[in-house]
Amino acid sequence: MHKDIATPGRTKEILERYGFSFKKSLGQNFLIDTNILRKIVNAADISCDTGAIEIGPGIGALTEQLARRAKKVVAFEIDSRLLPILADTLSPYDNVRIIHQDVLKADLHAVIAEELADVSDRMVVANLPYYVTTPIIMKLLTERLPIRGMVVMLQKEVADRLAAKPGTKDYGSLTIAVQYYTEAEVVMTVPRTVFMPQPNVDSAVIRLVKRPRPPVVVDDEGVFFQVVRASFAQRRKTLLNNLTNNLLGGKENKEQIERALAALGIDPRRRGETLDIAEFASLSNALAPLFRK
Repeated sequence: MHKDIATPGRTKEILERYGFSFKKSLGQNFLIDTNILRKIVNAADISCDTGAIEIGPGIGALTEQLARRAKKVVAFEIDSRLLPILADTLSPYDNVRIIHQDVLKADLHAVIAEELADVSDRMVVANLPYYVTTPIIMKLLTERLPIRGMVVMLQKEVADRLAAKPGTKDYGSLTIAVQYYTEAEVVMTVPRTVFMPQPNVDSAVIRLVKRPRPPVVVDDEGVFFQVVRASFAQRRKTLLNNLTNNLLGGKENKEQIERALAALGIDPRRRGETLDIAEFASLSNALAPLFRK
């Protein structure tokens, strides 16, 4: 067994050897606690049949733990300065492939077809850079990739939003989008002290397991997400007010929106955060004929 990368001493030694300096713009915070890394891998249920997809491997701390358990690891790294470091730290593992690319620009279907065709199980496992967490998660979900789900570390407040329940301050359009595609569960919170350098926020690990089908039947997904986004546009405003002002064509169709709400027994004075996903589905199905592109 090789010496773990994720200890304070080994991390410092690697960074000093390569003269590496952290780039704030890339949200680089490296984990220096092997216990937490192992818990992340356990939460993802990684086995010798799994192909793991990692985003932002850094110096390879999580990559190494994944490589010991998974059949193959494919990791996307945007910072070219880390490529020689990863080639060195991960040299003991022949089942790791580093792709030097921005995951948001990558053709993930093509990468999976090329790199992970021979695995029966695929899981995204990553310590996500905080500044692009939401776009990465939405890309992974909306592209309908052949994955079982994801276990990702992110800012605690974002994790709380992803797993929120209706009627809470964390519940919003992101919550509904994520829960439409997956079952979300916060696995653990992670203190800022286990990172180098220390971020100024606490983190959490969330598990998102892809649903075989969405929990609600939606006639038009485009309209569904438009209605959800519009309903949360100004949190203090009523549902009717938000829909009228934030749906394209809402003002012209105000009467029809009022009629749809009345027909569904939804009080127009309610606020968006009080509606559950089933109510949003019914409402968007009622409005779909008006707002279909």
